[in-house]
Amino acid sequence: MRHFLSLCDLAPAELDYLIRRARVLKAMRAAGSVYEPLRNRTLGMVFEKSSTRTRVAFEVAMADFGGQAIFLSPHDTQLGRGEPIEDTARVLSRMVDIIMVRTFEHEKIQTFARYSRVPVINGLTDMFHPCQLLADVLTFVEHRGELRGRRVAWVGDGNNMCHSYVNAAMLLGFELRIACPQGYAPAPAVLATAAANVTLCHDPRQAVRDADLVVTDVWASMGQEGESNARMAAFRPFQVDEELFALAGSDALFMHCLPAHRGEEVTVGVMDHARSVVWDEAENRLHAQKALIELLLCGVQ
Repeated sequence: MRHFLSLCDLAPAELDYLIRRARVLKAMRAAGSVYEPLRNRTLGMVFEKSSTRTRVAFEVAMADFGGQAIFLSPHDTQLGRGEPIEDTARVLSRMVDIIMVRTFEHEKIQTFARYSRVPVINGLTDMFHPCQLLADVLTFVEHRGELRGRRVAWVGDGNNMCHSYVNAAMLLGFELRIACPQGYAPAPAVLATAAANVTLCHDPRQAVRDADLVVTDVWASMGQEGESNARMAAFRPFQVDEELFALAGSDALFMHCLPAHRGEEVTVGVMDHARSVVWDEAENRLHAQKALIELLLCGVQ
């Protein structure tokens, strides 16, 4: 029994395996193949932060595998009434086979995992968003091949997505250039884990120049709405527009984990660019998460 709380819970070879397996599962689904290794198995989904892609991808993944998923909002559990995380983990993990938690503080999911009898998946915390990175890597591999040795530009907030890109750079061996405003850098402890692969700067042009992949995210994440005005002013020079994207390599891709605020962190022209792969990236949440669930419950296939 193992958990998936960050990409660092995988060895590099396991991450490579998940991407390969996701491509196989995607092809099987497209061909209409019936593959139900999780019949009569149940995924419990604990949402303290709402999401479209996370919920739909996990529910469809379990349906495809012949299992089922139970959605639990803050109003559907005793967490909202003050039940300790430890108690919820103890009870829920006696009834379901695997649990996905989408919450705020990373410490919450760490505590949940310590008291769970079944695998726990990080659907997002304020520190990491590893399931999205599985989808991003899968999408790049589909379009351009391996990420190893490539150059990736992260433009914007040093947030949970940025942290997971730092983890991916270390595991996959690509160069990550992070451009963010002063005061919005990634956590130093996270950066230190991949110092040889990551460059931090405050000029988006420096980060994007000759990149193979350009990635951004919203300027104010859920729970940061009170900082919107200050963040808008700080991040305005970090908008990914056509002029900035043109500095990337001639074959560079653009990604965004969605939802996107067109006209803020990215322009309409870049979102709809011929080399924007955001819709493939969104769909690939399903296939990457299927491979992850299968690995945690069934092992390597």
